[in-house]
Amino acid sequence: MTGWEDVRAEVLRRIRAREWVPGAVIPGEEALAVEFGVARATVNRALRDLAESGLLERRRKAGTRVAVLPVRKATLEISIIRQEVEARGERYSHRVLAQRMEAVPMAVAVRMGVAVGVAMLFVETLHLAEGRPFAHEVRWLNPGVLPGGVVPDFGAVSANEWLVQNVAYTIGDIAFSAEGASRDEAAALGLAEGAPVFVTERMTWTAEAPITFVRLLHGPGYRLRTMV
Repeated sequence: MTGWEDVRAEVLRRIRAREWVPGAVIPGEEALAVEFGVARATVNRALRDLAESGLLERRRKAGTRVAVLPVRKATLEISIIRQEVEARGERYSHRVLAQRMEAVPMAVAVRMGVAVGVAMLFVETLHLAEGRPFAHEVRWLNPGVLPGGVVPDFGAVSANEWLVQNVAYTIGDIAFSAEGASRDEAAALGLAEGAPVFVTERMTWTAEAPITFVRLLHGPGYRLRTMV
């Protein structure tokens, strides 16, 4: 064994060969580390990857079991809106409607796991396709994750694109819904108030801190596509 990928491959082989049957508790990390001649952290990384894939179930104090009903989990990449528009053969542009440091409201603070009233960067952006509204974005951004603490020029490159390219996230939480546009949202998208919109709300974190909370709205006709 040389790395966590090798440990993962051997564990996967044992599961597929039913040496470890569904529901069985597998040996602990320390025992596997001794068996494979690697550090315990290497075993932990391999088992974590298999758990994220739905093949193992890991519970604190209960050990690690082979999943009885393995769940295939979808991975959704954060898209760059400019690329979405250009893939449609349309010209992309964007406008920053608002940008300021502001105390986060309670609902956002709860989602981000920060104290109510903490100041974060608020950015409101309208994404355009051929000059027409394509998506309306409201974002709260933790300035502590910005390299050097310097706020980029989001008028030149949208916050969406800049963050995807420059700030790596460890975990994320995403929710989709269909809602009626509020007065301000409808005005930004050129819709009637209450018109149906596709809403994406997304949170991302580094291992140590929240990165951003974003609420993204698309008007009627928008289709989300992803690979699973």
